[in-house]
Amino acid sequence: MQTWTIGATTVTRIEEQVAPNDSTVESFLSGVVRERFDRHLPWMVPVHFDPAADKLITSNHSWLIRTNHHTILLDTCAGNHKERPWLPRFHQLNVPFLERLRAAGAEPEDIDIVLCTHLHADHIGWNTRLDNGRWVPTFPNARYLFSRIEHDHWDPSVGDRRAKAPGRAGSYDDSVLPVMEAGQAVLLDGTHAIDDRMLIEPAPGHTPGHVVLKLADGGHNALFCGDVLHHPVQVYEPGWNSRFCELPDEARASRRKALEHCCEKHALLFPTHFAAPYVAAIRPDGEGFRPEFVAAATADF
Repeated sequence: MQTWTIGATTVTRIEEQVAPNDSTVESFLSGVVRERFDRHLPWMVPVHFDPAADKLITSNHSWLIRTNHHTILLDTCAGNHKERPWLPRFHQLNVPFLERLRAAGAEPEDIDIVLCTHLHADHIGWNTRLDNGRWVPTFPNARYLFSRIEHDHWDPSVGDRRAKAPGRAGSYDDSVLPVMEAGQAVLLDGTHAIDDRMLIEPAPGHTPGHVVLKLADGGHNALFCGDVLHHPVQVYEPGWNSRFCELPDEARASRRKALEHCCEKHALLFPTHFAAPYVAAIRPDGEGFRPEFVAAATADF
């Protein structure tokens, strides 16, 4: 297990998978300039980029955050047995995610908060699991925190959304609706303090209701950025969005704001999709930024 320590808080990475993206660089990154991209090849190959396939390599993982008071799971990957034919990488998975969670020392029943930074399919999947043919909340004792703006943006009962986006509606039906029906969802408006260490803040752009989590503990800081950044090349090139960013200008603004926060507060950046070593300190570099990867101390639970 890979665990980082922020003050008295521990953060453990729970892996679902690491693999090349389904699409090539130009298909995945909007506005990419190939000449500038190629300058980064020496540090990207082979861990962060597969040149033979021309695909970025990304991880899909959750963050298990443990304090004296809370056991939090941030983002819940794609999930097993989910019907995602439009996303081949995440279609009908069968991976030992919960076994990895248990190996990190947490049973599903131990999770008291699940925070989804947004409601894309690869961030909500383990919200639920199949139980005798029914989707039920995976974490029975947890409050699931969703942005109200994000939830309302996804809710397929509104207008003709279900007909226009059946895949998105299906993701909601199997990974969000069962949580709502179980009474475990809490819809957040604006900024929300979990406790005196952790603050949820809006970071719109990738989706309208995307949020980030800021952690401050004992003079140490961290930022859990969800999909504000997908790949470490965006640290160097914060103007490059992913093709999934719904509000491009706001996405770029939120990305720069997150990187500036990490520089100013010496906060470690905990993304959801960076490949090894997954976590980075962010340093100013001219008018931009550069990542300095921070390896975890390996711990056996």
